Amino acid sequence: MSLLNETHDPQLKSWVASANAGDSNFPIQNLPFAVFRRRGIQEAFRGGVAIGDWIVDLGAAASLLEGAAAEAARAGGASTLNALMALGPAAWSALRLALSRALREGSARQAVLAPLLVAQAEVEYAVPAQIGDYTDFYTSIYHATNIGRLFRPDNPLMPNYKWVPIGYHGRASSIAVSGQAFSRPLGQTFPAGAEHPSFGPAQRMDYELELGVYIGTGNELGSPVSIDDAESHVFGLCLLNDWSARDIQAWEYLPLGPFLAKNFASTISPWIVTLEALAPFRVPFTRPEGDPRPLPYLDSARQREHGALDIQLELGIESAQLRADGKPAARVALTSYRHAYWTLTQMVTHHTVNGCNLQPGDLLATGTLSGPTLDQAGALIETTSGGKNPFALGNGETRTFLEDGDTVVIRGWCEKAGATRIGFGECRGTLLPARVSSSGSDRV
Repeated sequence: MSLLNETHDPQLKSWVASANAGDSNFPIQNLPFAVFRRRGIQEAFRGGVAIGDWIVDLGAAASLLEGAAAEAARAGGASTLNALMALGPAAWSALRLALSRALREGSARQAVLAPLLVAQAEVEYAVPAQIGDYTDFYTSIYHATNIGRLFRPDNPLMPNYKWVPIGYHGRASSIAVSGQAFSRPLGQTFPAGAEHPSFGPAQRMDYELELGVYIGTGNELGSPVSIDDAESHVFGLCLLNDWSARDIQAWEYLPLGPFLAKNFASTISPWIVTLEALAPFRVPFTRPEGDPRPLPYLDSARQREHGALDIQLELGIESAQLRADGKPAARVALTSYRHAYWTLTQMVTHHTVNGCNLQPGDLLATGTLSGPTLDQAGALIETTSGGKNPFALGNGETRTFLEDGDTVVIRGWCEKAGATRIGFGECRGTLLPARVSSSGSDRV
């Protein structure tokens, strides 16, 4: 488990002035990773670390570092971060410490490191890892209950939910970085009162406010990961929007769960915040009074004492009209990861308990992170009670489900007294109209 060390000192300042602003996502106490290249220039994507409004080019900086930090920087300078992820926690920590010291006020490395910085305003990002496999979990009991009431009014929370972390295998190929724009999906639905299914564009488009968990070091096939070792296999976290077509989902999800309702697009933020950076924001993992304690393989004293993370999560809808008027996205939800019923370590442990092997770059998603009230709901289907109660955007527009042209914006950050605020940046995705055949028909 990542512990506090000199890199978390709230008194640290950087010679990169923008990193010292109180509202910066990327102060020197953060140092998240991404894969980038300068926009408009035909150059290779490569790994970098954020500091204020700038990026440290890891490959270029490697020659200025030594030992394990230099090895990690060289691995991180590749077109994906998989090689860096595979090196493990000691290498990640060594690189973080070396960069922290090099970027601090008064560092002798300033003169040689400053020319290697690239302005974030001048770059574009790629998915930061080659994602071999993607598993989406269901870790918010509030979301599970709210959705259950809509889909199964007589049995909203399945009896296994409080005992086993539920998940399904998602589609890695349709994961894209922030800025993703995708067409409204087509599929089968079974409208109320109809005699048979119909085919066409989904009408009940939704978002899902989630976090993504990148696997670092993997485990061998047949070798489970214990609960107290699970964090050593996690490289870091990102923001994630797992778009959902609720009308397609309602028709297809029984008996095997989501398929076409969710595999058409998932959007992730470009920056990966490491578990070490998140160490100051750990909180106890608790369950409501009377709920069962997890089975022994999912439980430990360390898990109970420090297993949860207090990550603030905000989601807004930016309609085409709001965008044209120059107005910001309308906030729909503000919640925290601390409300999750299952932690990231329990996700990793349960995923491997049967011997399943995880690999560097694999992505686990938390599932929709709804809190206990509707203003903390991470999906529009919850906020609007299945479309019955439209949400007002504040400019005369309302939404029951997403409309073409809507951009969903997710932001995340951590803050508390005695620690420096750190952020995740943002995750943006836009719903475009459905694609139709050359004849103009969406029917087959």
